[in-house]
Amino acid sequence: MIEEQRIIDFHGHTGRQDRYNWNDDPTAILHAMDKAGIDIACLFNIFHPDGTTGNDITARFVAAHPDRFVGFAYVSPTMPERMVPELTRAIDELNLVAIKLYPPYTQWDLHEPIWHPIYEFANARGLAVIFHTGADPHSHPSLLAACAAQFPKANFVAGHAGNIAEPRRAAIQVAQTYPNVYLETCSTFRTPGVIEKLVNEAGPDRVLFGSDISLMDPRPQLGKIITAHISEEAKRMVCGANAARLLGI
Repeated sequence: MIEEQRIIDFHGHTGRQDRYNWNDDPTAILHAMDKAGIDIACLFNIFHPDGTTGNDITARFVAAHPDRFVGFAYVSPTMPERMVPELTRAIDELNLVAIKLYPPYTQWDLHEPIWHPIYEFANARGLAVIFHTGADPHSHPSLLAACAAQFPKANFVAGHAGNIAEPRRAAIQVAQTYPNVYLETCSTFRTPGVIEKLVNEAGPDRVLFGSDISLMDPRPQLGKIITAHISEEAKRMVCGANAARLLGI
């Protein structure tokens, strides 16, 4: 779809929630990826606070299709004693390559000290950490400023780029200020021109394509980037080159 560029989806899920018709059938995921022209999907599982259960599910997905999936580790400060041991196991033994965090499942703002062991781990290893971000006070993207400043060797990714207008402005401002903050594009609240805004204001090297597969169909999520009024080089960066650099893949 973009000549000589792997398309890497930075935001995808394993696990299921039947009330949302959210099913992680790998056949359906691969079909959607193939139809959209997505080469690799980054997957994580946010449904198990122990980390181990979901990370094992993610690792099995990756092992079954290692040319199409890479895995991110998930842990939660609701079980703080498990965070660093599980991250160590997930990265060193399961070969997961980054970290996913979901502040709305906790009672803490994402910059509070209880999260810091995770950020120290990422900082020591130069890993990417992707968060759900939005208007929720625990996950407001403005809070990433404190994380980025204190842990400069980690890379912090604002999932959904804040999702709606006010937190999106905050996400862009943090990315403008800190070179280790990135914005990821998946959302159900996009309006025409948002991709152009992220690229033009944060920079094409700081934006990552994501779709929220399998919760969301990746085809319209990728289409809004392919059809955006940005340069072909910017599209290559957003759709895969930035993710490949960030993850070392």
